[in-house]
Amino acid sequence: MQLLAVSGSLRAISKNTAVLEAARSLAPPRVEITLYGGLGDLPPFNPDHDTPEGRGGPPAVADWRARIARADGVIISTPEYAHGLPGALKNALDWLVSNVDFPGKPVALLGASPLSVHAPAQLTEILRTMSARLVPEASVTVPLLGPPTSPETIAADPELSRILHGAVEALVQAIGKTA
Repeated sequence: MQLLAVSGSLRAISKNTAVLEAARSLAPPRVEITLYGGLGDLPPFNPDHDTPEGRGGPPAVADWRARIARADGVIISTPEYAHGLPGALKNALDWLVSNVDFPGKPVALLGASPLSVHAPAQLTEILRTMSARLVPEASVTVPLLGPPTSPETIAADPELSRILHGAVEALVQAIGKTA
């Protein structure tokens, strides 16, 4: 099973990316989680550069869309900036609005901070509008407060690893129900 992990943060050291990397290390052997690293390479969304079926487009967009098409499910973890989603993540989602491979795609939302409330709500609304299949059992908050921590530290923490492992398993089970 192929899962695509998307961090809404472009920072080199990011709690959201660390959470996704920890989830990758905790995934069962039958599950491969690939971290998408091209968020900052996507050009600003422009409908004039889109295609009718939402495939192809500029090279970075074509790659993004192809990765979405190949994925059995998507895991998103994003910070909250000024009570909202980071622009780079919103831009990436805009490039998927006309994509025929995205509607119905199972999606898990992993929060890296219990203080983030507006971004998760906005992301949920956007994904519902885009006809993603949000998996509530796989959408959890990993309570990380304080300075950034490493994926290894997160995965080694019994409580945090239990939360992440449970989220990945819930997403896998939800995908299995439709496969």
